[in-house]
Amino acid sequence: MNKMAAIWQENSLATLKVLRESDVGVFLDGGTGNTNDDILLHKNQQTRPLAVGDMIDVFLYHDPLGRLTASMHLPKIKVGQIGYAPVINTTRFGAFVEVGTERGIFMPFAEMKGRPKEGEYIWVKLYEDKSGRLAVSMEVEDEMRRASKPATEAVIGNWVEGAVYNMTDQGAYIMTRERWIAFLHRSEFSGPILIGQLIKGRITYLREDGRINISLRYVKEKALTGDSETILQFLQRRNGKMPYGDKTAPPVIKAKFGLSKAAFKRALGHLMKEGKIRQEEGWTYLVEENG
Repeated sequence: MNKMAAIWQENSLATLKVLRESDVGVFLDGGTGNTNDDILLHKNQQTRPLAVGDMIDVFLYHDPLGRLTASMHLPKIKVGQIGYAPVINTTRFGAFVEVGTERGIFMPFAEMKGRPKEGEYIWVKLYEDKSGRLAVSMEVEDEMRRASKPATEAVIGNWVEGAVYNMTDQGAYIMTRERWIAFLHRSEFSGPILIGQLIKGRITYLREDGRINISLRYVKEKALTGDSETILQFLQRRNGKMPYGDKTAPPVIKAKFGLSKAAFKRALGHLMKEGKIRQEEGWTYLVEENG
């Protein structure tokens, strides 16, 4: 955290010496030998008692009047490490993320995945840019791999919760509360999933690489009841008939019901076996006693 340069800048970390006390706080050595360049550490930004001569770690930022000011409220994550943090503001150039400092830390568009909105939580890595200022990035795959643990204690059928940190054409990657990396295949999506979103899934497979695969669905027996109810409710809203059945294309089924083609067909078969629906020429109808 030590810097050799005598001139300091905002949104950076520094280790500075307490030079003198004042009514409002203490002044830190600005490194120029000119007292006008000394940096105020206000009492409100101190986290412990200080004495002249102390060397302290601080975060530097500009106050509302544009003056360089210090705070002992440091980032909750270290430079090079990752954290799950909220977006507190968006601008034309990027966004600001809350990491525990007096001011939000900037994330440029180039370091984003998607366009997170104010109030959303995302996984970020804290880093120093070329000028030595703090910034954050959503490019966290390497850090996630290093921070994760093999899911040796995972049990198929158990449920886990975590936040999405990466999306690919195949699906979503999630860091669970146990620090396991979980994969959710895109075929499991029942709607849009965003980076940073909290996901609760059932473990379906233990992979050789120490990761797990998860599903958002219950086991088939339990899911069948919910899927059947979804279809019945859809039919009731459509006056007991719909132009969808066994031959309907999977994308249409996913869009209309949020189900895979296999789950849709299983639910249809279950409902027909119970005598609640019938199919005719590509249409599905509620039987009269259920209409």
